[in-house]
Amino acid sequence: MAIIPCGSTWVAQWGICPQFIPKSYISNRVSTSRSGVNNRLSCLAAPNSSFFSRDSFSVLSYVGPSQTSHHRRGARFIVRAESDFYSVLGVSKNASKSEIKSAYRKLARSYHPDVNKEPGAEQKFKDISNAYEVLSDDEKRSLYDKYGEAGIKGAGMGMGDFSNPFDLFESLFEGMGGMGGMGGMGGRASRNRAVDGQDEYYSLVLNFKEAVFGVEKEIEITRLESCGTCNGSGAKPGTRPSTCNTCGGQGQVVSSARTPLGVFQQVMTCSSCGGTGEVFTPCNTCSGDGRVRKTKRISLKVPAGVDSGSRLRVRGEGNAGRRGGSPGDLFVVIEVIPDPVLKRDDTNILYSCKVSYIDAILGTTIKVPTVDGMVDLKIPAGTQPNTTLVMAKKGVPVLNKSNMRGDQLVRVQVEIPKRLGSEERKLIEELADLSKGKTASRR
Repeated sequence: MAIIPCGSTWVAQWGICPQFIPKSYISNRVSTSRSGVNNRLSCLAAPNSSFFSRDSFSVLSYVGPSQTSHHRRGARFIVRAESDFYSVLGVSKNASKSEIKSAYRKLARSYHPDVNKEPGAEQKFKDISNAYEVLSDDEKRSLYDKYGEAGIKGAGMGMGDFSNPFDLFESLFEGMGGMGGMGGMGGRASRNRAVDGQDEYYSLVLNFKEAVFGVEKEIEITRLESCGTCNGSGAKPGTRPSTCNTCGGQGQVVSSARTPLGVFQQVMTCSSCGGTGEVFTPCNTCSGDGRVRKTKRISLKVPAGVDSGSRLRVRGEGNAGRRGGSPGDLFVVIEVIPDPVLKRDDTNILYSCKVSYIDAILGTTIKVPTVDGMVDLKIPAGTQPNTTLVMAKKGVPVLNKSNMRGDQLVRVQVEIPKRLGSEERKLIEELADLSKGKTASRR
């Protein structure tokens, strides 16, 4: 940075694509004395000036307390940094129109506020759009190359006069599927396009066996359906929508505010039309929404093998869309009431049974509850405590594969009596003596 004297004022020179304001532009903005500031500016902008050439400053403008020649004492020159449109688009100064267009498309996709939610993305998108609007027009580009932003403004185009960046975006991507496969966003096309209906959710409670084997249920749902009075248009029968006068059919309004730092633009949804670009007399039945809430009963087939948390999708049974949009889907969320005896572990069923130590030693057959009913289970002789026996294909069917089933796993708990009668004790002692004798003979 260099400090350069300018009369009684010191001016900083920065290395950022400097430009100067043409004489015609300044004369339109500020009336000054010919022998005063205008003569000084002409001298500063002379072609043979090595310090104040148009390649030395971003914007050289006159700022004073008044726009008349009666207040020159407080007059001074200031430097305001401006954007380099070529750098904004990432192209060289001799880039062709096709290169500029290609660069804009790539950057616009990345910084569109409907895609990029990072802070500053929307402002970056507007800067990219403004740069493209200037560089894609031969006349504006020529003025910009000679005089920078000052040349554009001097031609009658201020910072607040750029086109709506969203309309520019939509016009360039029209016919390319919105954002080239990323969906329509931002401009008029997206505001008037059909809107798909929202999905509806329903909680269905099943008992244990219904979840295992499946069931057919009739459920009652409440959803938004297309209004029969206005056929979903939202407008009162016999009337037609008209263009919104507030936004001119754009669906958005742009407000500009000048500040010491520059002009700030804000794009907001039109409050008069809600962003649709049209106003109409609302239908008395649906109050202009085009949909009414109704109750409907539908038959639902629950497949075998569902569990708590499973979701069934019924296509087209959600809320109706708007402006011809497709209806949403119905999602049925399953909740299963646990069985007090049988426990489920994925496709397997767990069960615990108790047998006496005599039955565990000698073996026996017991009745075991399953989802198919009571089934005989053989306890082999010599079964040890906490042994798990497998009852093949007595478990839960695999979801969407009803011919495949899990198993029922039976854990055997051997009961040891805490107290024995005199007779039982005598027999067990004899059994113990017999066991000791067999052990001694083996040795």
